[in-house]
Amino acid sequence: MKKKYNPIKIEKKIQYKWNKKNYFHASENLNKKKYYCVPMLPYPSGKLHMGHVRNYTISDVISRYQRMLGKNVLQPIGWDAFGLPAEIAAIKNKKKPKKWTEKNIQYMKKQLKSLGFSYDWSREISTCDPKYYKWEQWFFIQLYKKKLVYKKTSLVKWCTKDKTVLANEQVIKGKCWRCDTKVILKKIPQWFLKIRKYAEELYQDLKTLKMWPKKVKNMQKNWIGRTKGVEINLKLKKNKKFIKGYTTKPYSLLDAKYIAISPDHESLTDLIKNDFKIYKFIKKQKKKLASVSNFKKIKNIGINTNQIAINPLNKKELPIWIANFVSIKYGKNIIIASPKHSLTEFNFYKKNFHYSKNYSFKILEKNIIQINKKIISKIKKKKIGKKKIKYKLQDWNISRQRYWGTPIPIAITKKNKILTIPEKNLPVLLPKFHDYYDKNKLKNWANITINGKKATREYDTFDTFIESSWYYARYTCPNSSKNMIKINAAKYWLPIDQYIGGIEHSTMHLIYFRFYHKLLRDFNLVPNNEPVKKLLCQGMVLSDAFYYLNKKNTQIWVNQKKLKIKKNNIGEIIFIKKFNQKKIIHAGIMKMSKSKNNGVNPKKIIKKYGADSIRLFIMFAAPVESDLYWNECGLKGMHRFLKKIWNTCYKNFYIFKKNKKKDININKKNNKNIYSYLFKTILKVSQDIQKKQSFNTAISHIMKFFKYLKKNIIKKNNHYIIIRECLIVILKLLSPFTPHLSYKILKNFKKQSNFNIHEWPKIDKKFILSSTNKIIIQINGKMCCLISSKKTLSEQEIFNIAIQKNKVIKKINAKKIIKTFFIPKKVLNLITA
Repeated sequence: MKKKYNPIKIEKKIQYKWNKKNYFHASENLNKKKYYCVPMLPYPSGKLHMGHVRNYTISDVISRYQRMLGKNVLQPIGWDAFGLPAEIAAIKNKKKPKKWTEKNIQYMKKQLKSLGFSYDWSREISTCDPKYYKWEQWFFIQLYKKKLVYKKTSLVKWCTKDKTVLANEQVIKGKCWRCDTKVILKKIPQWFLKIRKYAEELYQDLKTLKMWPKKVKNMQKNWIGRTKGVEINLKLKKNKKFIKGYTTKPYSLLDAKYIAISPDHESLTDLIKNDFKIYKFIKKQKKKLASVSNFKKIKNIGINTNQIAINPLNKKELPIWIANFVSIKYGKNIIIASPKHSLTEFNFYKKNFHYSKNYSFKILEKNIIQINKKIISKIKKKKIGKKKIKYKLQDWNISRQRYWGTPIPIAITKKNKILTIPEKNLPVLLPKFHDYYDKNKLKNWANITINGKKATREYDTFDTFIESSWYYARYTCPNSSKNMIKINAAKYWLPIDQYIGGIEHSTMHLIYFRFYHKLLRDFNLVPNNEPVKKLLCQGMVLSDAFYYLNKKNTQIWVNQKKLKIKKNNIGEIIFIKKFNQKKIIHAGIMKMSKSKNNGVNPKKIIKKYGADSIRLFIMFAAPVESDLYWNECGLKGMHRFLKKIWNTCYKNFYIFKKNKKKDININKKNNKNIYSYLFKTILKVSQDIQKKQSFNTAISHIMKFFKYLKKNIIKKNNHYIIIRECLIVILKLLSPFTPHLSYKILKNFKKQSNFNIHEWPKIDKKFILSSTNKIIIQINGKMCCLISSKKTLSEQEIFNIAIQKNKVIKKINAKKIIKTFFIPKKVLNLITA
């Protein structure tokens, strides 16, 4: 063991050893309890950022802890390698996306290895690998045969910058989730997956996800948008046709004043005929609706269709209006609007109708349940409608008009007949050029003959969320060439025991992820109804961001490393020196990103402090669910702590060596305080990691115990065997967080004593279980005092102790105790006359 702590040298040697000996290789072992830990796979953008480092450190700490408990742990890693950023970067740099992506993967792989993550690299996957996406194409064909996918021409949300369709979940506040460009509506043929067919199951099964954050489940509930109501047939006054209206409040049908219909409803063609004014209104509203994410922000704009529907319950006439608020709230439904019972419907009514001033919005009346039952019964009896459950969730649009993605395994004949690509021809590979928009170059690739029929391949590629919806199952058998998923491997490893990723994926990836698992289940490819038992959503990594304004008044972001900044005693910025003669503006604390130039390069930080210091800082600086403010001072503090551990172990290592022959069994009872603290620390750290996932407090307990050890035992320079035992426990407790340092020192200690360095420390319960009880003494039901008593004492013995206490004597005074009530180990109540 060297005197000086040199993390770079130590970590490289240990990582090489782990890699050479395949330390973290996992295989199915029926004699061992499995633990499957999956961090969300990264997109190979070129370099790791601190968000990546945080996510994968959390995953690794959990995996290493479970491994030390003796479980068969699988922690895999892969690459979400298809997608727009790679394609855009390739076009910009005149390179092929494949080469650009592969180069990035190699660089990021080195970075991950430098952090000491315990991955089974033999299971590494890349979603742009034909061996991977072949099975995606195969599964799509199975879904097509079962009529779970379909193609239709429809209005879609279109990003004008990225020139591709977006699913509803990919439109954030009316803008593209990737490039922040305003979204428009466009009508083109698209492929859809029938996620709505699984809406009820996706909604109900949220109840089974006991170890998922409540916030995530609520976000999914809201996105699915399940409502219970009645669908009622409404006859049009001018002809014999019917339209179907919907309401979640059957009681409100009696007070209905108008029908509100969405601007993009399919039945509008029949209603408006050739009315150019209405047509113009619809077109304008569709553009607006494409960029609106919150219906509450919509102004109550509408237009009268001059059509009348008849309310079948009371024969009253209901004017039919096209209203913009309907699309956002109910998708493509028709609402039977009752202004008295809905504020949105009231506001629209107030703006567009003549009404009495006495007419107002009301809070729900009493006996609503009984009224609803009567109305539903009446609707059923008259056969004019039925109960209906509806969902806001729309079918998943999976077509993307981009090159760098999985080709859709479909061909279309001149007569527009859809043909699936034969299985023997899978995978359908991408064209070898990257100019995907040059249709002349695509011609040879696109032309195909299937069963003697000439056809043209589908040009669209899959939404990349498909690749990230089943990768976790492929990890269980990544090299299988005959099956998409090996059922025995899937049965052993699934469901995932711990899944880790950002909360921003709640209504995109995590909904698709759950849906796709149910599809795989229905094809007998995976067991279970849900893919994940426990979900952890880590917070973001934040940092100060700074900018100056150029001549065009554009923000130019500057990394704070280039700036001279003064802060006060509480860390507030009080002065920033000009940069290039420009006034620097502090934009605040923001998420680390390339665009804001406020990121930190993990490679440089590792070189300066070592991987263990970063890992420890990231796990200590904030609770994992909270955002983490990047602070290099905190990182330096962690580095100093590890140096103290190293120095203490180094000094005592030679004391242990010198006194090896005197290494005899210590009488632990004579050293009860230190052993009690030791085992209580093990218990607290175990509970914090396992149950609470409060990693920062776990580290705090280790630090406190180390400080106590130095102050009370090491400083007195005695009990070298106890010191060694305590240091071994400290290193084992730190091992999931600082695996390199712990491994190195424990290996040295092991040479002097026989112990398993890979085993989590055990607890001797007799040192943490108290032999006494705290008994509450009450007088006439009111608390008087607390007394400590041995657990073996009887009621009479406790009574004898209690009546001698000054507080009890004062309270009883000259009164007589006529009765006692005793709850063993808890309460003794003295009743006085």
